[in-house]
Amino acid sequence: MFDRRQLLSYSACGFGALAAYGLLGRHQVSVGQGPNANSGSRVEGVSGLHHAAKAKRVIFLYMQGGISQVDSFDPKPMLEKQDGQMVAFDDAREFANTRKLGSNQRVMKSPWTFKQYGNSGRWVSDLFPSIAQHVDRMQFIHSMHTEGVAHGPSTLFLHCGSLNTVRPSMGSWTLYGLGSENENLPGFISIAPSIGNGGFRNYGSAFLPARFQGTPLGRASQADLRIEHIEGVRNSENSQDQRWQLQRQLQQMQLDRLTKMSSGHEMVFPAADELESLIASYELAARMQSASPEVFDLSQESEETRKLYGIDRKETEIYGKRCLLARRLCEAGVRFIQVNYGDDTANPAWDQHANLPKHMDHATAVDKPVAGLLADLHRRGLLEDTLVWFGSEFGRQPYAEKNGTGRDHNPGGFTVWLAGGGVRPGEAYGQTDEFGQLAIQDKVHMHDLHATIFHLLGIDHERLVYRYAGRDFRLTDVYGKVVRDIIA
Repeated sequence: MFDRRQLLSYSACGFGALAAYGLLGRHQVSVGQGPNANSGSRVEGVSGLHHAAKAKRVIFLYMQGGISQVDSFDPKPMLEKQDGQMVAFDDAREFANTRKLGSNQRVMKSPWTFKQYGNSGRWVSDLFPSIAQHVDRMQFIHSMHTEGVAHGPSTLFLHCGSLNTVRPSMGSWTLYGLGSENENLPGFISIAPSIGNGGFRNYGSAFLPARFQGTPLGRASQADLRIEHIEGVRNSENSQDQRWQLQRQLQQMQLDRLTKMSSGHEMVFPAADELESLIASYELAARMQSASPEVFDLSQESEETRKLYGIDRKETEIYGKRCLLARRLCEAGVRFIQVNYGDDTANPAWDQHANLPKHMDHATAVDKPVAGLLADLHRRGLLEDTLVWFGSEFGRQPYAEKNGTGRDHNPGGFTVWLAGGGVRPGEAYGQTDEFGQLAIQDKVHMHDLHATIFHLLGIDHERLVYRYAGRDFRLTDVYGKVVRDIIA
């Protein structure tokens, strides 16, 4: 038996390690190790892909709140033709509130003009003139649809494939499946994530081992992207080694003691692989102190590159720095990089229920940085094996919400685009109805998009599983099909 003093002392030893782990990331891993290893059903590191990969890494440009597809990439002449008229729409959000299908709403045309760009003639509105210059590198998916009508559930579904249960995020699944390309950096980093609408769960590992969780870098409401104290304490190399050896000895003593105490008791103590993960996190933190300061130092970039991302302009500086850092992390071997655009308020950035013209402020902030990222990846030869994903948790309705000046949420039909990483360039897939409200042709569910991104990474989404609580889990649950028509 053990008394309360012993229990508190044993528990407290792990708090510091958990905090350091959450802040500083994980060590390079191979999913073929650990108590849940099953070589017949999942990827065994980068040398054991299910099939040949077209992409090595993902950069997800997350536009929090819901970009309006009919005001950005999916023009609908019918909105212009019937502007101001009352039309009956079937609205999932309205049904959730009133339990009635069909409601008369005032059609609202887009305040922005659409033009055709590139050799492919893709349509883009005046919201994104810089991104429009790269349409010949992009694959548009105009027939997306998803689950949930509110930001919280839809955001969780976008990241974790589930509306309300605690599931691992897509970045964690990716790291679990492929491991990291750089043992000195975390394999999954979320740049400036929001604390709302799921918060840490959007980059969390849930029931996967903790070493697969994402490392948050900054917050949505902050411009600072530094990792605190990453430079470390200036000690001699010999002194540093002695400190780590002592720490390893203490961790091993703790592990041996907990293992002995758990024998014959109902209380379950952390398993050996979990404690080993904590030890590995300390070691990664030490390596990061020498390797990562250079990666995060944007001052090393030329003035021309900084201007390419819009860092020389106040309105684009913040997101420009985030995109430039994403490119540097991409070069350094980080497997999954999420670049968030949003804030920490209850109403996310692109959430224009009123004052739709506010979309222009957000578009201005991201247009040049995103275009700069695409151009920079291309000229450095990185776009070929880097999949860039741009999108929101859902789209917006084609009518004026409450007869006002904005648009409500629309999970039934919206647009995302992909670039690089093995997708067909300069093409568009799928179609919404004449008003741009519902996907009607070649529909792509969020599960399908997840399955397709995994396929491009060399992963079979049906085989990347983890057994937990008596059943096998995967990102796409029991759904999802690969959209092969968009793959080059």
